[in-house]
Amino acid sequence: MQQQQTDQDLIAEVLMGNTSAYSELVKRHQRFVFTLAIRFAKNREDAEEIAQDCFVKAYKALGTFKQTSKFSTWLYTITYTTAMSFLRKKRIDTQSIHGNENELELEGHKSDLSDNLAERKSTNKYLDEAISTLSNDDIAIVTLFYKGEQSLEEIAAALNMPANTVKVRLHRARARLKERLEFLLKDEVKELLWN
Repeated sequence: MQQQQTDQDLIAEVLMGNTSAYSELVKRHQRFVFTLAIRFAKNREDAEEIAQDCFVKAYKALGTFKQTSKFSTWLYTITYTTAMSFLRKKRIDTQSIHGNENELELEGHKSDLSDNLAERKSTNKYLDEAISTLSNDDIAIVTLFYKGEQSLEEIAAALNMPANTVKVRLHRARARLKERLEFLLKDEVKELLWN
């Protein structure tokens, strides 16, 4: 049985001219890069463009990767800066709530879903809505910590801020998320009771 190559092994191959090794790196990290990008962009098309730009930038800069941190941390730094540049260029109001896309998807497939899956989608909708009210830095911190399973130190390196700042911001972001979710779910309970 063949062992899976590490990111470092793949990077070494890419630097020696094996471009197919970069395809494997993209496969490994594309889902999370897209998840982070969509948190900022709020729509699929922009997130896809951001993710594609990230991988192109990472490929071009791969020779500068010092490997003092994990490749994923370095890549998420590129994702964050690319997303921020993209949003500045488009002048998108990143604080607006975009729940319509998820609502349409849920309504369109509701009859085909089991109750459990529908409940998870509904919960995700509220969680996504609550996360979208955070600042861009806090969105990045929450996403990297919970979805990317990055340590506070890795997040600090990715966002170029002290680990203690990341820890405080994560704590505050959780508190804001809790408040927002309580507010959103309170409204949902009212809706259920009066309908």
